[in-house]
Amino acid sequence: MKPADHLSLYAARRNRLAALMGEGVAIIATAPEKLRNRDSHYPYRFDSYFYYLTGFIEPEAALVLVGGKSLLFCRKRDAEREIWDGFRYGPEAARERFGFEEAHPIGELDELMPKLLENQPTLYYPVGVEAEWDTRVMRWLNAVRARSRIGVAAPDRLHDVHVLLDDMRLIKDAHELGVMRRAGRIAAAAHRRAMQAARPGRMEYEIEAELLHEFRRNGAQFPAYSPIVAAGAHACVLHYVANDARMDDGDLLLIDAGCELDGYASDITRTFPVNGRFSGPQRAVYDLVLASQLAAIEKVRAGHGWNEPHDAAVRVLAQGMLDLKLLTGSLDEVLEKETYKRFYMHRTGHWLGLDVHDAGEYKRSGNWRTLAPGMALT
Repeated sequence: MKPADHLSLYAARRNRLAALMGEGVAIIATAPEKLRNRDSHYPYRFDSYFYYLTGFIEPEAALVLVGGKSLLFCRKRDAEREIWDGFRYGPEAARERFGFEEAHPIGELDELMPKLLENQPTLYYPVGVEAEWDTRVMRWLNAVRARSRIGVAAPDRLHDVHVLLDDMRLIKDAHELGVMRRAGRIAAAAHRRAMQAARPGRMEYEIEAELLHEFRRNGAQFPAYSPIVAAGAHACVLHYVANDARMDDGDLLLIDAGCELDGYASDITRTFPVNGRFSGPQRAVYDLVLASQLAAIEKVRAGHGWNEPHDAAVRVLAQGMLDLKLLTGSLDEVLEKETYKRFYMHRTGHWLGLDVHDAGEYKRSGNWRTLAPGMALT
């Protein structure tokens, strides 16, 4: 990943957010590092909202927007730590490289934030996401309130900055769509590789390894989520991730896997026979699912409601289940009583972007959102 690419895009996003805010202060922190066990960390992954506004991928960083300026707080240069952990920009280089008006050491955040909050009407901050940050923010606010008798006011309104950013993130720009297309192509190549590698007697984790190999071979930094490689009845577990069973002759293999490329996720699910040949019943169900998918895709058009693809898929599935004698009754009865949920109990899609289940509400004022150019969904 080249973290400082497309800097004008990040600056434009910060400016747009500042315009939506009006007066006030916004605080957006990146994700903390997470221990896996003892002194071993999980691979670091930045916070999506923070990255969307900065392009900065180092841990221990925060963005503050105030008075028309963007301030980055990040780690100082440290020659000794860089021997162990690798390069870090430091505030001065980060300001110049990433186009912030100011940059400061992250260790100065507690000292500077009360001053930045003074006499600001509104604080834009996502309460409840990180308890440690909630505690710090309350400490800063209390420090400002302690000076109220000398005419200093703390913000008296609190808004979730994620709400503003969700609507921004929902419409992808040309750069984002380009990265997502590349992520999709890499994931598709990985699925094809997995299909070629699958055969009776092999283990699910061997196929998972083929997926991961193809992701990294093509430059993706991570799997976008834990791959599901489910043979036979394991495919009936929606979030099966053990991937430790043997694939037997006659099994279908379900693979749900995508990669993350430069922060953006892909998400593909496919099912195929391990031995390369569908049985009659397998083919019938496969063709039904394919027909429902194509019906849903036909409804993914600007101007259609978010729920239209799901409704189209459910109608095809319900009729198919009746035709295959999996359900009884009429189509209207099956849809009204939702008896199809015995076999299909979830939704048909979700937003896709910096997160696999990406930012953005599906309803507005009780009504399904209208699909618009730039929205990306599975």
